[in-house]
Amino acid sequence: MLDVQQRASGCLFGLAFGDALGAATEFLDVATIIQRFGPKGPQDLSGNPARVTDDTQMTLAVGEALMQAERPYSLQSLEGPLRAAFIVWNESPENNRAPGITCINACNRLKQDIPWQEATVTRSKGCGANMRVAPVGLLPWGRDGVSEKSRAGIAQFQAALTHGHPTALAAADLTAHAIADLASGGDVAELPDRLKEYAHSQRFVYHEEWLGTLWQRAYVDSPEEFIARGWDECLNVLDRLDAALLHADRDADPCLQTGDGWIAEEAFATAMLCFLFYPDEPITAIQRAAVTKGDSDSIACLTGAFAGTYLGLSAWPSEWIQRIEYRERLAQLGALWDK
Repeated sequence: MLDVQQRASGCLFGLAFGDALGAATEFLDVATIIQRFGPKGPQDLSGNPARVTDDTQMTLAVGEALMQAERPYSLQSLEGPLRAAFIVWNESPENNRAPGITCINACNRLKQDIPWQEATVTRSKGCGANMRVAPVGLLPWGRDGVSEKSRAGIAQFQAALTHGHPTALAAADLTAHAIADLASGGDVAELPDRLKEYAHSQRFVYHEEWLGTLWQRAYVDSPEEFIARGWDECLNVLDRLDAALLHADRDADPCLQTGDGWIAEEAFATAMLCFLFYPDEPITAIQRAAVTKGDSDSIACLTGAFAGTYLGLSAWPSEWIQRIEYRERLAQLGALWDK
């Protein structure tokens, strides 16, 4: 039985490995990827250190903010550390890895010390909301007041600081729930059914204590209607995931089945598809995710997070662990999850 630290470290390092592999293929079509790297895409990490993108950088920002915040978690205890971590990331000279424009714009406004509801990009559901949420899914239930409800609120709140669209919130919540499910040792074969069950159960749940008045839009009559819009899009893509798994074509670009991954719900579904194609072959899974026409680094980083949570740190090559960028921060953060 894998312990918490093994799963947490496996998740975080797997995320970084997928990110690094996918960084080499992002913005390329599949034909160009195959021409450059061969039919199976990148086979090894490139460089020493092997560089990652903003996906790993922002994941570290979320994880380290969670560890700095006073417990039990609340809007009051977590907003400051998250806001500060995002601003530090935004202003870092290492933030030069094609960061998402939504995150940049929102972080610029967060620095102005205005209410976060005014800083967020209300119409954005880009995958930047959920490619960084894995640390929330790793929070141990029953400790520091963490429950399924509070985990969902935290997942949605960290997304809402930059991405205010209801689907960005729901997809981040769904991603964190998938990580939590895998961390608990859930049966992979039945995971899609459990994800749909969770999405249905949350369809009208608006976490007002975390999100406040974010729901208020000219075209929305209630907070329940607002969040249901996001969960309905997640349920739609989960149906597409089911269809892709039923007629599994591991040789075809996964983006053709569940979307290119530039938006939150598609990044989740396409990453989950790659993981479920190869649940016991983590390197093959992230390589499959990297050979895609869409947002390859975000798809591969989420695939790596799912695979690493399921299989633990020992699933990854020790040589990769030594060579990945931010190795010390990833190791320190993974170790904290068992404290």
